[in-house]
Amino acid sequence: MTYLDSASLQPFWQRLRHLSWPWRITWIYLIFFLLLPIVALVVRASTLDASEIWRIATDPVALSTYNVTFLTALAAASLNGLVGLMVAWVLVRYEFPGKRYLDAIIDLPFAMPTAVAGLTLATIYSSNGWIGSLLDPLGIKVSFTRLGVLVAMVYISLPFVVRTVQPVLQEMEAEIEEAAWSLGASDWQTFRRVILPPLLPALLTGVAMGFSRAVGEYGSVVIIAGNIPFQDLIAPVLIFQRLEQFDYAGATVIGTVLLLISLLSLLLINVLQSLGKRYG
Repeated sequence: MTYLDSASLQPFWQRLRHLSWPWRITWIYLIFFLLLPIVALVVRASTLDASEIWRIATDPVALSTYNVTFLTALAAASLNGLVGLMVAWVLVRYEFPGKRYLDAIIDLPFAMPTAVAGLTLATIYSSNGWIGSLLDPLGIKVSFTRLGVLVAMVYISLPFVVRTVQPVLQEMEAEIEEAAWSLGASDWQTFRRVILPPLLPALLTGVAMGFSRAVGEYGSVVIIAGNIPFQDLIAPVLIFQRLEQFDYAGATVIGTVLLLISLLSLLLINVLQSLGKRYG
């Protein structure tokens, strides 16, 4: 492996000195707080043999955590894509008492510590909680199950969809919808042909951000889930468990796999966004 030395970095720093201060600050910030941590993670994992990396990355427990993490995050993001659109629609198009407070509550998952969110969700969704006690007679258990992981991911990722769709809805003119109705379009036709196309890029952006947030969630999930392998154990919790066992190599490899799958998922979503802008 070829490592970067001071001589190879010198031309970069010389070019950086000729840039304006906003450009310099941007590059320095991105390098030290985004690029270097990612590079360090990949370099640390690459010190292992390929066979050892493959063994750790394809361990049955690790594969199970990938399944739980990404599929549950995708389900949470998809659900929030639908519900978040409706919430944003209500906040923009309707006037009702307490609207200002409801609008502020949407941002609560941003401000609330994730451990507090997990404790709250585990309490109300437990068998004797406010909501869990109603679901328990139906045979539905939320706390300490994979369903609890979904609830936590939905909770922490909902604001991303609402806050990306809401400004676009506010800029849309109601006269366009009225024109569609006057031409004989039904409510569904108006939504599908007039409202949805300009909303689609923002909606996909919110879903992508919510998905990324759900994939990396730890604090709330570790409390509401049972963290049992092959049931509801997620990859971030597995990484922490490996660190507790001083298995730094295993934690690094799983973290790298998580990073690569997340990057591929975001790349796919960006492609869908581009298609939505092109054909919207």
